[in-house]
Amino acid sequence: MSPRPVSSTYRLQLTGDGTTFADAIALVDYLEALGVSHVYLSPVLSAAAGSTHGYDVVDPTTVSAALGGRAGLEALAREVRSRGMGLLIDIVPNHVGVGDPRENPWWWDVLRHGRDSRYATYFDVDWAADNGTDGRIALPVLGSAADVEELTVDRTGDEPTLAYYERRFPVAPGTDTGTGAEVHARQAYRLVPWDSGLIGYRRFFTVDDLAAVRVEDPAVFDAVHAQVASWMDDDLTDGVRVDHPDGLADPTGYLRRLRGLVGPDRWLVIEKILGDGEPLDPTLPVDGTTGYDALGEVGAVFLDPRGEKDLNALSLDRTGTPGDAEWLHAQEKQIKRAVLQTGLAPEVRRLVRAVRRDAADATCPDERLRDAVIAVAAELPVYRSDYASLGGMLPRILGDRARADAALEPALEVLARALARGGEAGARFGQVCGAATAKAVEDCLFYRAARLVSLQEVGGHPGRFGLPVAEFHLAWAERARRWPRAMTSLSTHDTKRGEDVRARIGVLSQVPQLWAACLSEWESVAPPPDAATGLFLWQNLFGAWPRDGVVTGELRSRLREYARKALRENGLRTTWTEVDEEFEGAVAAWLDAVCDGPVGASLTEFVSSLTPHFSADSLGQKLLQLLGPGIPDVYQGTELWEDSLVDPDNRRPVDFATRRRLLAQDAPPAVDDAGTAKLAVVRTALRLRRERPASFVGGAYVPLSASGPAAGHLIGFGRGPAAEEVDVVALASRHTVTLEETGWGDTTLDLPPGLWVDRLTGRRLSGTVSPAEVFADLPVAALARD
Repeated sequence: MSPRPVSSTYRLQLTGDGTTFADAIALVDYLEALGVSHVYLSPVLSAAAGSTHGYDVVDPTTVSAALGGRAGLEALAREVRSRGMGLLIDIVPNHVGVGDPRENPWWWDVLRHGRDSRYATYFDVDWAADNGTDGRIALPVLGSAADVEELTVDRTGDEPTLAYYERRFPVAPGTDTGTGAEVHARQAYRLVPWDSGLIGYRRFFTVDDLAAVRVEDPAVFDAVHAQVASWMDDDLTDGVRVDHPDGLADPTGYLRRLRGLVGPDRWLVIEKILGDGEPLDPTLPVDGTTGYDALGEVGAVFLDPRGEKDLNALSLDRTGTPGDAEWLHAQEKQIKRAVLQTGLAPEVRRLVRAVRRDAADATCPDERLRDAVIAVAAELPVYRSDYASLGGMLPRILGDRARADAALEPALEVLARALARGGEAGARFGQVCGAATAKAVEDCLFYRAARLVSLQEVGGHPGRFGLPVAEFHLAWAERARRWPRAMTSLSTHDTKRGEDVRARIGVLSQVPQLWAACLSEWESVAPPPDAATGLFLWQNLFGAWPRDGVVTGELRSRLREYARKALRENGLRTTWTEVDEEFEGAVAAWLDAVCDGPVGASLTEFVSSLTPHFSADSLGQKLLQLLGPGIPDVYQGTELWEDSLVDPDNRRPVDFATRRRLLAQDAPPAVDDAGTAKLAVVRTALRLRRERPASFVGGAYVPLSASGPAAGHLIGFGRGPAAEEVDVVALASRHTVTLEETGWGDTTLDLPPGLWVDRLTGRRLSGTVSPAEVFADLPVAALARD
């Protein structure tokens, strides 16, 4: 069968104790009524017991029994197909879960048999004799080196295992005599302290429980994708989303092989995070990214650039830095260096050994080669530079480093020789650079900067304050022409804040002086333990604060958990491994003081006063995403207002009963707490896409502009099979705080020829119209040619 054309997706987060295949089946009628063309599933292969996300796959050859197994997946596929819909699935080729070796049969076998294991080549294991563990696989699980004496041999199962408290490790045949320490000494692996800096396998970033697999080996690729291949053979899915291809040894080669497996027509999108100005490599056999680039653009176009100066000043006052592009760039390089020297030190050491081998060099000291690797990797402005579209970038950076530090030039020459060969060193360099960027930027810098935190999103570029409408239109016209089937997103399981939280925080760009005055007043009553921490957390409090001001126990707990994660990722006062309980407790007490005291009441008033404006931005960004170029994804639950913060907060259970009830009512949209306006925008836009497919995927994108004194407050575009055949128009208002003061005046908009109906309100329009009329009821309009 031919894959079903994708016009929109709805992301479901599956968990064994939450949404299973059976639960998803029960939602299909709701998603069909909403207008969705494809149900988009989080990973479904067998994951670690109790996994809440599915990215820690322990057996890639089977579908998760906790979700309902292969039979459950097939039943879901039948249900969606019976309604003319399709199924898309997230796959994880880069790593598998090894936190409990007993759950992963491949990993267990490697630990038991070492190099003699049939799976020894499946993992990116460091077998070198000079790896610090005499060629044994270093597993960082011990509390200290002395804990080796705590090891015992557990003989309660079918075969003896090595026990370290509740953890179990395999014992090679015939090596189980003697004490635990003696048995341990005979194994192919060596248990080492968690903070020893030794690791015997490539990881996902710095996560010890996720071991990388070598899908660059055709045999390993086939084994890892056996279940995926069967989905294609049995026509269960219309496409896949690929998790983190930048972690692979050869992303381009992998994607070519995967395209051959899924076929030429199935949808294939990749979680590729693009740097500022980085194009997606047009030679890749994919339909596009998963949409972080679109997310950043649609959010930035609603920011008011006039607020930048005042927010810079506020950041300087509270943190000692302006938080501008220059500061952010310097911080990124500094944090990257620190990450490469600490958390990623094992990967850097292994890379240095590969550089020495590939360059056939025996003279340059290891520390100089390490310095050269770190110097170049810290300067790289993208995840990895070995895509065809980035040719010339790495040589320029390496040359800049040589000019800046003559003493480093000999080591840089060795590095250049190794990278020029395009072998192991080149692959490992790309993998290390990607991990360094993720850990330094998304997982650290974005928790330190505090100028306007809505900009600090995965794939975001917070140094660029806002996006001019002209740049927005040209970027989206290029997406329509070059990547018409790319995914576009506003929220994902990885976003630092939900879309509505970001939209609300973005409104602060319109009222920076009022915001600064409020903070001064609030902090005189409830001063935060640290001014910089306060500025960061105040924005998140504002973004998630309930409109009615009622702070439930659940919300209080969520805010505390978010603050704890933010502080530890920030790493300035407390970390995951070196916890400052006193500081964390002080921040928690401060949050309670805000929630329970007069500041909370004042914050509620502030939120209430700005509700129309962040509602306008939330609805506007949603409409532009859903009717814009590409294939929009609706993350579970975001068809109504939602206040999610970072993972795992954004994977909370969704109240589908309420959403089903509101959708069935088909009530007139109103900007209210129930979110009926947002639901109406989602329903209307998705149904328009389903009704007029030729106008969207592969269709034209035509920018529309107003004329008059308030023209800059309108953003809109037309969609149609061709530029001369526009039959859908999306319109949104922006910078509404100023607009509320000035009004639209005699601003006008020339609609494309024809009679138009606003599918949200029923209003009929044609010719030259006033935005005041268009937006009389809602701050957005979805027009369809009648």
